[in-house]
Amino acid sequence: MTAALEPVQEFLAERLGDDALAASVDRGEATVLIAPSRVVDALAAVKAAPWDFAVLIDLTAWDRHPIEPRLEVVYNLLSWSRRQRLRVRARVDSRDAVLPTATGVYAAADWFERELWDLFGIRFDGHPNLTRILMPDDWEGHPLRRDFALGDEPVEFQGHIPKRPSDIIPHVPARRKDR
Repeated sequence: MTAALEPVQEFLAERLGDDALAASVDRGEATVLIAPSRVVDALAAVKAAPWDFAVLIDLTAWDRHPIEPRLEVVYNLLSWSRRQRLRVRARVDSRDAVLPTATGVYAAADWFERELWDLFGIRFDGHPNLTRILMPDDWEGHPLRRDFALGDEPVEFQGHIPKRPSDIIPHVPARRKDR
């Protein structure tokens, strides 16, 4: 299976030139790192025949903090006819996290891109409705970024006074070690 994916990588390297930054095959799955401005070109190229990566299985991201460009977006593609998977990756700077939308190539990218905007703060230029879908509309920040402060939101109990953990968990005397 590895040999069958190498032509896809070569094709992208020829088509995109220096914008195809890196390529690898690991455990039979190919990964191609693309310049952010050309990611949609790469997706459209591998969706067309003969490559036929017609299904966007998943679109996700991860934060490589503190390395810049620290946000990496990963498009997981599937070709039913070839029974192969392909990962197309692009890295964006955290201060200006913008990629072109892939909704024109894969309609399934719509909700995935909204999720990445909501949780990572990655904007997708040209997206038809880039709004929050998981966090409240007035939420500040993006909770899956590694520098997002945890525990800053106060918890308010109304009509109930919580018990202290020591009141709930019974005290059991420690065992002596000499037994």
